[in-house]
Amino acid sequence: MQLDRTFSALSDPTRRAILARLAEGEATVTQLMALSEISQPAVSRHLKVLEEAGLIGTRVAGQSRPRVLKAEALTPARDWLEETRAAFEQSYARLDGLLAELQGKGEAS
Repeated sequence: MQLDRTFSALSDPTRRAILARLAEGEATVTQLMALSEISQPAVSRHLKVLEEAGLIGTRVAGQSRPRVLKAEALTPARDWLEETRAAFEQSYARLDGLLAELQGKGEAS
């Protein structure tokens, strides 16, 4: 499932740092290596996960292959989080109402 791949990719702090950097503009592997002072193979492995999740793409510029953020790929995750947040807020509102009702009955006794 695509949503699972997105959240799996986002679970790693290095990959989140890469996405944050790409939100500022495209970057090469060399530029991304400077983020966490990690090796080129490690950056490449993280990029592969992000590409497989559909969160980034590659632009061909001569011999350079800068990576670019595909922000629209985060929309399903954002929508799911928003729906979940709304459901929790409704549950909390019902709980608040129940607690207020119980406290009112306790004060009436």
